[in-house]
Amino acid sequence: MTDPRRQLGRWGETLAARRLQAAGHRIVERNYRCPAGEMDLVTTIGDQWVFLEVKTRRGDAYGLPEDAITPAKAARLLTIAESYLQAHGLVDVDWRVDLFAIELDASGRLLRTEQIENAVTGW
Repeated sequence: MTDPRRQLGRWGETLAARRLQAAGHRIVERNYRCPAGEMDLVTTIGDQWVFLEVKTRRGDAYGLPEDAITPAKAARLLTIAESYLQAHGLVDVDWRVDLFAIELDASGRLLRTEQIENAVTGW
């Protein structure tokens, strides 16, 4: 049986991918893994590469999805994005790291989805 937390995360990633596609993003890769960790979604919109961390929260026990981006997590996300760009020979491209926040109430009703552009910066 699948871990409910992991199942919720996968559901959130699928929802985020659908919303992003509807907004004009092209999904390039899901769950990109490298030694530094994992990036939930890699997309392009126009000429810009967008790396997305998707955070889904049910209820408020763990705070807002935005609260999950600690300084250490932000540094890791930047390293993962840079690893992807290097591994794919993408030099001098415009890119950013966004957060896709999903909030549900305790019963699972969708309350909010929000793409927070440039949620992680460092350059």
